[in-house]
Amino acid sequence: MNSILVALTSIIAALALWIAWLTGKPIAKPLIDSKSEQTLTSLLPPDNEKGNDTITYTAFSPMVDDMLRDISTARHHIHIQFFKFETDYIAQRIGNALAQKAAQGVEVRLMYDDIVNLSNKWYYRHLASCGVECCPFGRVHLPFIRKTDNYRNHRKVVVIDGHTGYLGGMNIAERYLDGLDWGAWRDTHMRIHGPATAQLQLAFLTDWCHASGQLLDRPCYFPTLPPAGDRTVQILTSGPLGNGPAIMHRTVQLIDQSQRYIYLESPYFIPTPQIMQALCQAAQRGVDVRLLIPARSDRGVFILPASMSFVGKALESGMKIGLYSNGFLHAKTIVADDTIATVGSTNIDPRSYLLDLEIGAYIPNRDFALEIKNQFLADEAQSVYIDPAAFRRRPLHRKAVERIARIISPQL
Repeated sequence: MNSILVALTSIIAALALWIAWLTGKPIAKPLIDSKSEQTLTSLLPPDNEKGNDTITYTAFSPMVDDMLRDISTARHHIHIQFFKFETDYIAQRIGNALAQKAAQGVEVRLMYDDIVNLSNKWYYRHLASCGVECCPFGRVHLPFIRKTDNYRNHRKVVVIDGHTGYLGGMNIAERYLDGLDWGAWRDTHMRIHGPATAQLQLAFLTDWCHASGQLLDRPCYFPTLPPAGDRTVQILTSGPLGNGPAIMHRTVQLIDQSQRYIYLESPYFIPTPQIMQALCQAAQRGVDVRLLIPARSDRGVFILPASMSFVGKALESGMKIGLYSNGFLHAKTIVADDTIATVGSTNIDPRSYLLDLEIGAYIPNRDFALEIKNQFLADEAQSVYIDPAAFRRRPLHRKAVERIARIISPQL
């Protein structure tokens, strides 16, 4: 019995040390060389933030329908990047549309994260045989002997002819449409039409250059566009390969600058110390800080306990944390003071803030902020807020599981 206990303790200690090494201070390095970066940046048209039209999607079906319609109208190029393409009928529909456009002579490039698509390589080989250029990002070197193998590309970016783009929290998978066995899938994505598409293009082409070695630096990828709407859109990217934790710093800034309220939605709540401090300080100075997370996780038994290990301190500061119970909440949104809102791919966890490549759109527009706020309030109506007194009385075994989950939380 003692030998079993010693072996189990050794395994846990080794696992903890491995995780600490993987999730320690990232080895920051440029995504591409400075000359290539300058070349691509120089192609950005002036005034590429103002004059945009946006559409917000809170369900998968209308987003896919609009994206397929935009793909069908492409005349020059389609650039599409998702963290994961699950090879179900949704991916088949999109794959067929991409193959059809490639057959028409349209340049079609598809990028995906390597590790989560290891079992789907046949799908990309098929698309490549149809004329679609497919490229994995971050080829894995099993069994993870390099820290950089732990840096994954979690972005979702689509660019059509340089004038229309998509980003947000949705991947390409049937479950985004049909939900899970125990509930619907609630997510947020958005379409941008106008000059800000150039910023999405820059993000895609930078990633493509890193992954494929091809520098696509023709001006045709960055057309100068007339205003299509009245919204200013700033696209921000982050990751240890590239801009560092830029999105985390911008999130801290949003929290620090909030005066009346800040509402956040995330599938996970494993905040970095910087995020946790900003949230608690905002609540303590009287800002209405509300966070919605799902009541049930899609990724194993440790996710929710890991989140709960941070809830006590958050509740003590005055934050309100609600558990969304009408399915799985996968949206990654923030709205503050009816003045600014953001939609993107970034979760509230160390992996998104420090280890993954992420992207987000920041829109200082009252109408857009109210869109995101109203969706938050609709989700809130499907949620139950955690009672601080009841949470303090939770059983000891739950506290023990939460502490164990917190040890491995940076990798969850």
